Amino acid sequence: MTQEKDCLDLSNKSVEEILELVALAEAYEAGQKPKALNKDVKVANLFFENSTRTVTSFQMAEHNLGLSRFDVNLAASSVKKGETLSDTLKTVEAIGMDIAVVRHSEDGWFDQVKQEGVKLALVNAGDGAGVHPSQTMLDLLTIKQEFGRFKGLKVMMVGDLSHSRVVNSDAHVFKKLGMGLTFAGPKEWWNDDLKHYGKYVELDDGIKEADVVMCLRVQNERLDDKEASSFSAEDYIKHYSVNEARAAMMKPTAIFMHPGPVNRDIEIESALVDGARSRIFKQMKNGVFARMALLTKVLEANEWMEDEA
Repeated sequence: MTQEKDCLDLSNKSVEEILELVALAEAYEAGQKPKALNKDVKVANLFFENSTRTVTSFQMAEHNLGLSRFDVNLAASSVKKGETLSDTLKTVEAIGMDIAVVRHSEDGWFDQVKQEGVKLALVNAGDGAGVHPSQTMLDLLTIKQEFGRFKGLKVMMVGDLSHSRVVNSDAHVFKKLGMGLTFAGPKEWWNDDLKHYGKYVELDDGIKEADVVMCLRVQNERLDDKEASSFSAEDYIKHYSVNEARAAMMKPTAIFMHPGPVNRDIEIESALVDGARSRIFKQMKNGVFARMALLTKVLEANEWMEDEA
């Protein structure tokens, strides 16, 4: 595998590299112990956007790998005084951090900070409506566990197609691995860039063919004023919510997924979240192993991990 000292995006990785990452995550899930560190590796977690699943699973992954973890309280940091992201990262680097795990509202935040001289290893925990590599990894792990393969599977993504970094991140990698994609949701949120990955379909048509139905949260915090004022939860539920009636149209082997947080009874009916077809909480569990795999590659690339377990 190409030894990249950062983990920013999976789209530039080959099929073989992605499958190697999935295999490592599977091995961790099966109980494989990580290789030992050859130094005290210090990681700073900087979440400029709210998070439950991503931040806690990164924390657990860091713990399992033996890293020294520092969670930066951004609400009480100099960010509130106008400090730039680059200066924040240069500060934690100067203090002695080796890795920074960052979630930020700006698309492609990592390109700017690299240009501005940030040198410590960076892990992208989500950039605006850009990409979310560790979410894509845990989605892949969940699908592999369920079906044992990727090629030939049909995935339908339903919901906010315009503002979701998950759809951007997953679509590129899923297609690369041979999965067929369709998209459903409010037509005004259809993103023409997604035509490269699959076609827009009506929910009631696409759900009959899908192996995986990926429900996407309405990204209320990313809607502009016009979008927010025109959004109707009642209309959304009627036309785009995955409910019991729509679930009955699915293949017997098909599953539900959702990157979270779930707005129950909006994107998906509450009973389905906890039902037999749901893999939503399995995704959350898999987040630890997926993030362990991504961090392992960063540790290896920076020569902070022993060659043998």
